[in-house]
Amino acid sequence: MSTLNEQPVLPIADPVAFGAVKSAIESAFSTSKVAEFLRSLDRQGVRIRDFEEVLKKGLLGKKTAAEYASIPDGDQGQIRELYLASLERVAPELRQRFFRLYAYY
Repeated sequence: MSTLNEQPVLPIADPVAFGAVKSAIESAFSTSKVAEFLRSLDRQGVRIRDFEEVLKKGLLGKKTAAEYASIPDGDQGQIRELYLASLERVAPELRQRFFRLYAYY
């Protein structure tokens, strides 16, 4: 039954660009930087789940949007999944503090 819960491992087509985008996401959600990242989203009026807008505004770094655009669709899907999983792992007290970023409305 556990095999139903496992995600298949998909090969990465462009490991260099994929790694750069992944690193930018991991850095933004690191314990030492996540509060500042959330503050920057709040200042810009960007919802946390609007990944494309986060990229467009350069909130994950100036080059991250171009690197993301350069990778194939399959890699982009994995990056979006990583981003969404990362935002769900933010500490509950920070999520409460930045409630408007997380709210569905």
